[in-house]
Amino acid sequence: MDKLVIIPTYNEKENIEKIIRKVMSLEGGFHVLIVDDGSPDGTADIVRSLQKEFVQSLHLVCRTGKLGLGTAYIFGFKWALQNGYEFIFEMDADFSHNPDDLIRLHDACANDGADVAVGSRYVKGGKLVNWPLDRKLISKGGAFYTKLITWMPVNDPTAGFVCYRRKVLEHIPLDNVQFVGYAFQVEMKYRAWKLGYKIKEVPITFVDRIEGVSKMSSGIIKEAMLGVWKMRNF
Repeated sequence: MDKLVIIPTYNEKENIEKIIRKVMSLEGGFHVLIVDDGSPDGTADIVRSLQKEFVQSLHLVCRTGKLGLGTAYIFGFKWALQNGYEFIFEMDADFSHNPDDLIRLHDACANDGADVAVGSRYVKGGKLVNWPLDRKLISKGGAFYTKLITWMPVNDPTAGFVCYRRKVLEHIPLDNVQFVGYAFQVEMKYRAWKLGYKIKEVPITFVDRIEGVSKMSSGIIKEAMLGVWKMRNF
């Protein structure tokens, strides 16, 4: 019991059973923690039914209301630390992240010396599939902008497919993390880098969701654009 995949959910009934079954089918004994923000579509009920099958390895926490991606992950990180996991993963529920790549992220940390392994769209071998041109430009431009402002040597700073070694999350003051959207992803990597931890980018193919509704908004983008300036003072 050393690997935990944290998957935040809000209205993911189309995807949740498939993603859980796929992660559970992987070699290496991955456990899953679903952090559900009160999905009105019954996502949590689907997870509860699957817990009868995956008794020891599937966990569910239900929160009241849509509290944000960053707070869901912070909750999950604390839960993982309390329950003794060594490798802690972030992953989306919608198959934009290929669960098979969890093994490669784990290998980067367990065998290749990384403290943080990032599933990266913007290193050699990384790809974007089914994204419209405007979204590609916003994402790539944001990545370049973040690198320019923070000097952090990460090509995909907003990536949400990540493996952390336990010691990194123990060292980062989780209660001081300020951002909740895509800026949260940048902040976590930036804090790890500033603490001297080694970040390794692992190329992945990122596929835009097929089912369900994207949670992207203009507010999330604005937070990320402004947030990188604040991070320089951390």
